[in-house]
Amino acid sequence: MNFFRHRYRILIGPPALAVLITVAGCSSADDSASAAVPSPSAKVMKLCQNLEKALPTKLDGLGREDPEPASALTAGWGSPAIILRCGVVRPPKMVDPKVAEGGDADAVAGGVNGVDWLMEKQDDGAYRFTTANRSAYVEVTVPKGKDSSGVLVDLAQAVKKAIPEGIAD
Repeated sequence: MNFFRHRYRILIGPPALAVLITVAGCSSADDSASAAVPSPSAKVMKLCQNLEKALPTKLDGLGREDPEPASALTAGWGSPAIILRCGVVRPPKMVDPKVAEGGDADAVAGGVNGVDWLMEKQDDGAYRFTTANRSAYVEVTVPKGKDSSGVLVDLAQAVKKAIPEGIAD
């Protein structure tokens, strides 16, 4: 019987400890953000790669901390993270006539430093902004409690430089 106990400790004990350490290292206490990576066309992918090169290292005073999985189509700043995703699909509210007329309280259109945005309030209190009148849709999510005005001002130059005016596919 001693043989089995000793073998059990050697074969099961250390691997179980290794699994426990690995799982603890990947626990939900990890503050890194995540973002779904869009799947744009090749044309939009090129525009998004240009945007990636033009993005600021700081956004509204917050350092860049890109979300997982790493992609040229996503970027992040601060914690909780302000998340940018390039190459997203057109938001349904962008073509809703109530939004265009300003009749939807959860979605409002406006411009900041030459970039038009659709602003949508999310259920969790965050705001999602999506570029309008550009050749690719760029989405920026600002967590609840963070001021979005500085964020949009800081992103305007990069968006204007990398994403030309036009109608996205």
